[in-house]
Amino acid sequence: MKSMSKDQQSKLKKRRAAPLATPTDLSAEATKALSGALNGILADVFALYLKTKNFHWHMSGPHFRDYHLLLDDQATEIFAMTDMIAERVRKVGGHTLTSIGNIARTQRILDNDADYVQPADMLAELREDNKLLTAHMRAAHDICDEYHDIATASLIENWIDETENRTWFLFEAGRNADSGGH
Repeated sequence: MKSMSKDQQSKLKKRRAAPLATPTDLSAEATKALSGALNGILADVFALYLKTKNFHWHMSGPHFRDYHLLLDDQATEIFAMTDMIAERVRKVGGHTLTSIGNIARTQRILDNDADYVQPADMLAELREDNKLLTAHMRAAHDICDEYHDIATASLIENWIDETENRTWFLFEAGRNADSGGH
């Protein structure tokens, strides 16, 4: 690989040091509070996405097709939130999560690394995780209200509705099911 000249190295250092100061009418305190809340949600959404895909990939039993498709649809919906959340962090003047390690340090939704999980337990765990995500989004909405951030609050309201819908579907799909998914 070609090495860089001292001038190129100097320019690269300057570019790396350049602040990402997105103009906003929000105070520095508001930017910090909103970015923190949104990055927490972003980490949870990534964790929930991966867990939903994990359970989708490892689904088994007599309701395989229905559950497999349900979780795939839900994972697609969850992943669609990520870019909007991260871009909202940037719009309010904050910095987004930058890596898998950053997500792992920030997420509040627990991973599930078990080799096997019963289908009914998968649905129940995802239902509870979606409920937890809803609670975190409601708390973030309160922060939006405190700083009069109507745009973020509006997005969160839609995400809450989507998350409540996933919770409902997971509840109904797992209703009266035994641990084998029957």
